[in-house]
Amino acid sequence: MAFDWKSLVKNVAPTIGTALGGPLGGLAVKFVGDALGLSEATEEAIAKALPGATAEQLAAIKQADQAFATKMKELDIDLEKVHAGDRASARQMAVIDHWTPRILTTLNQIGVYAILAMLIFKGIPKDMAGSEAFLLIVGAILGSYTASNNFYFGSSASGRAKDEMLTKR
Repeated sequence: MAFDWKSLVKNVAPTIGTALGGPLGGLAVKFVGDALGLSEATEEAIAKALPGATAEQLAAIKQADQAFATKMKELDIDLEKVHAGDRASARQMAVIDHWTPRILTTLNQIGVYAILAMLIFKGIPKDMAGSEAFLLIVGAILGSYTASNNFYFGSSASGRAKDEMLTKR
């Protein structure tokens, strides 16, 4: 399993971590790369440097997070508004091509309920019980079900914050 450097950055530098997945990701990568003292601040270089990061480098990333937050305030950029705009543009795209997302979401919803009905009334097929392939397929379908519901009905920043707090134990 590959090292998840973005999760580390989100824990050490939450403001930079929030910006990583969005339109300000390039600037966030630059701040992390500069904090690590990298000559070239790229995601690949950071992914190679972070697994062996020292306490001083992690402290430098924390300081870079504070500098990044200050820079965002100077530029009058609210990261949550940027992410909300990003989600809104994705939903607007669904309005333009309204049939494809609706058909795929409907098929996904039917698939989830069909699997649940099968499991409730017939149980797990004996030849698939404990099968990694079966679990992978069910997990993928349930993941896309969650994603499609979040797309249409939204996912709040407070919900993400709650999830992060629960996983930090």
